[in-house]
Amino acid sequence: MLRFPIRVYADTSVYGGVFDDEFALASRRFFDRVTKGAFRLVTSPIVAQELADAPPEVQEFAQPIADEAEEALITDEATRLHEAYLEAGIVGERQGDDALHVALATVAGCAVIVSWNFKHIVHLEKIPLYNALNTMNGYNAIAIYSPLEVVDYGEEAL
Repeated sequence: MLRFPIRVYADTSVYGGVFDDEFALASRRFFDRVTKGAFRLVTSPIVAQELADAPPEVQEFAQPIADEAEEALITDEATRLHEAYLEAGIVGERQGDDALHVALATVAGCAVIVSWNFKHIVHLEKIPLYNALNTMNGYNAIAIYSPLEVVDYGEEAL
């Protein structure tokens, strides 16, 4: 069966999750799927900026992966969608970067965004709101999951 890599945007929490006892296994398996070609990783300047402030071990882990990733740029289009999320009150101004991750992934045409941010991104009540604004603004809905939900725990990994 012919498979195409799924375009997936990973926010900064997934890189940091590699070094967190609670999230390490799923985060590492996610990046294993990236390196094996199941996912085409998409990153952004906001991820790069956040990684620059991350602990050295996270930076060292992330650098070679990010170097191979596609970059979603902060365009006027992404900024407008980001502002629509804020105006709708999905998140507050203080969580604007979280909404920017979703806007960047959406405008870049990613199928999925993965995050460990359960408060502002992977949130049962916020996901349909993000997608309603996406539809109202002419974009496709985006699947929003934790890495735990997109990794393969079976013997037949790619």
